Amino acid sequence: MRTLILGGLLASAMLVPALAQTSPPPAPPEPPAVQSTAPKAHAGEMWRSSKLIGLSIYNDQNEKLGDISEILLDKSGKADFVVIGVGGFLGIGQQDIMVEMSKLKFVDEPVRTSSTTTSTTGSAATGTANRPATATTTTTATTKSKWYPDHAVLSGATKDSLKNMAEFKYD
Repeated sequence: MRTLILGGLLASAMLVPALAQTSPPPAPPEPPAVQSTAPKAHAGEMWRSSKLIGLSIYNDQNEKLGDISEILLDKSGKADFVVIGVGGFLGIGQQDIMVEMSKLKFVDEPVRTSSTTTSTTGSAATGTANRPATATTTTTATTKSKWYPDHAVLSGATKDSLKNMAEFKYD
């Protein structure tokens, strides 16, 4: 009888804590789904600003004027100005100038360049006279990116006019 009572007490001692356990607290409510108001980015409609840094700037005569070295944003995030590095060689002697973004025309097509080559034809063995042959070739780059333009055009500008502009200094 003693073992029976001792066994009953032991069983109840083990059951009480098991029954006293509470169920886990309910999970916190899920936050409402955040809906993005940003438009979906489509290639060709938006440009990567990181790819605009270093973009070549040309004038109307396809003369390279410089490269974009910085994009300046206002407090609302609108790109109002760019800093263009003009002159110099490999960054030495380069002057930074500030130009309104609206003055630049971004172009997706590669810059067209033309070159003239001269070669001679004929042979001393056949006795024909050497005549210069001139060929003009037009080359275009074949790389086209959908996330940034190929170059920008600053109409009416020359290297000298840009070098004469006030230098932009970071304060």
